[in-house]
Order: sequence, then C-alpha cells, then structure tokens
Amino acid sequence: MERMQTAETAESGLAQIVEAAHFSAIRTVRTEADALHSLARALDGELRAGFAAAVAAIHNIPGRVVVSGIGKSGHIARKIAATLASTGTPAAFIHPAEASHGDLGMITPQDIVIALSWSGETAELGDIVSFAKRFAVTLIALTANPQSTLGLAADILLPLPLVKEACPHNLAPTSSSVMQLALGDALAIALLERRGFSANDFKVFHPGGKLAARLKTVGQLMHVGDEMPLVPRGIPMSEALLAIMGKRFGCAGVVDAEGRLVGMITNGDLRRHMGSDLLHRPVDAIMTTSPITVPPGGFASAALELMNRREITAMFVVEEDRPIGILHIHDLLQVGVA
Repeated sequence: MERMQTAETAESGLAQIVEAAHFSAIRTVRTEADALHSLARALDGELRAGFAAAVAAIHNIPGRVVVSGIGKSGHIARKIAATLASTGTPAAFIHPAEASHGDLGMITPQDIVIALSWSGETAELGDIVSFAKRFAVTLIALTANPQSTLGLAADILLPLPLVKEACPHNLAPTSSSVMQLALGDALAIALLERRGFSANDFKVFHPGGKLAARLKTVGQLMHVGDEMPLVPRGIPMSEALLAIMGKRFGCAGVVDAEGRLVGMITNGDLRRHMGSDLLHRPVDAIMTTSPITVPPGGFASAALELMNRREITAMFVVEEDRPIGILHIHDLLQVGVA
C-alpha cells in the first residue's frame, strides 16, 4: 500500500511539473508575440520614418554595415550582421570591447554603424559611438530609450517600444531580444528587396548544406543521353515495356519524328490500360499526353514541390519541347533537397 501511495505521489508530482512547464511555455510565447505586435504597430508609427531612413542610408553606402552590441544585444547583433551579409548587404560584427583595443581600425567613413542597446546606456559602446561621431560615420541606434546617450548620439534612431519581458521578473532579455532580432530581419529583407537580390544571388553566398541543395538547378541533377527512357511514337507497347524495364525510372517518354516529347508512359497508365491486348497496342493509345515537365534552369526545391503536389515520381526536363534529361524524386532526396 505504501509503495502504491509513493508511486501515485510521484505521478502526481510529475503531472504538476509538466503542467507548470506547459503554462510557462505558453505564457512566454504569448508575451513575446505581444512584443512583436507592438513592434509592428511602431513600424506604422514612431518607427516608420527612422526605418525608411535606415534602409535608404544602408542601401547607398559604398562600404559595409558594422553591427555592435554586448551581452544579449551582442548575440542579436551577430545574427543581424550575418543575415545582412548573406542577403547582399556587406556586414560584419565588431565586439565593443575588441573595438576599444584596435578593432576601431576596421571602421571607415564609408561604413555605417548599427549599435544595439536596450537601455541606450551601455558603457562598452562608448568608444564606438565616439569614433563614429569623430569621423562622421553614420550611426544607427536600436534602443528603447530615445533620450539615452546612444539615442541622442544617433544619426538615425530606431526607437523600440517598451514591452514586458517574458521573464517573470521582467529582467532577462527575452521580448526585447525578439524585437531586436525581428527589426534586424526587417532591415535585411527590405534591403534584399530594394537591391533586387534574387535566389540565384542567394545561392552564391550559400554554397554548402541543405540550403545549397535546394538551390541546385534541375539541370545539375538530371540524367541525360542514353539514361533517358525514350521511345518513338507508334511502336507497340511490348517494345515500350522493354525500354521502361531497361531503365530505373519506371516510365518512358514518347517522342515524335522531330524529337519532341508528345507523351509519357507511367505505371499509372499501365494499370489503367491493363488487359490481354496491352502488349499489342501502340504507345499512342496508352501514353499520357501533355506530361508534366520542368525546364533545366528551375530550382530543385521547386521541382520537388511540383512532384509532391502532382503526386509523381519522375518528369522529363525539356527545352523547346524536346527532352534533354529526366529527373527522379530520388535524385532530389539523395542530395538533401527535402
């Protein structure tokens, strides 16, 4: 009996822990979501002019964006610099302590400095701020205190709305960090769009990892030449089946005398026309006309989305209606597109 009571007590205690954790998580996410709503309202109000000025100033500089901050703001500053750099805006993070010991030499009058400080009174940023003012380097400030030392020194002020931190003591930077991060992302995306930064440009800066796989083109992954299962129109299905079985794609393309793709025979076509006379029927009577195709310059990620949406596993790559390759869903999965 005592063991049963102990087990019940332990189970009850675990349930309370789970429930408390769940409540805490919901409260945190909702508090941070409220902060983002406040930021969105600010962008329609007191932040609007400053944000537009910041985008214009950064877009027009001949140099790069130098982002700085310390503590949690420093971590966010690193992320903002990385996002800017990867989306077509040259940027770098400089630690304020390192700046005071020589890294100020990395900043030129052709650059712009973005300084992050929730209070606007971060002492470690003092040397960067002084350097920017001394050498006429444009200073953009992200702070919740416009009347702070940083706010008053800024050439362009991005005043963040005062919000409640998700921390129950209203101390740990949580909601404030989320707003800083979101505003940095907003700057990067606005600049990306203003520069006309394309997916092909994005690919240049992301040659590795899963993202690189998604940015590969169909032409880089397709099978060409003798690997393509192609048959001329008019031949009997007995010959077409040999072509299907001789390749590994489970299908065959049908081409006319000029080499244009006029149809495709799939496993579905075979099931729909299964009968005693199947092998003697011409491919023209079995094939799917106007098959789904893709151009060689299309992205692998778009090809995978199309295959999933149309529930197919292979499609031909065409140029001017002529098949130049074939792509199978396994090719996309093997390089990590999904």
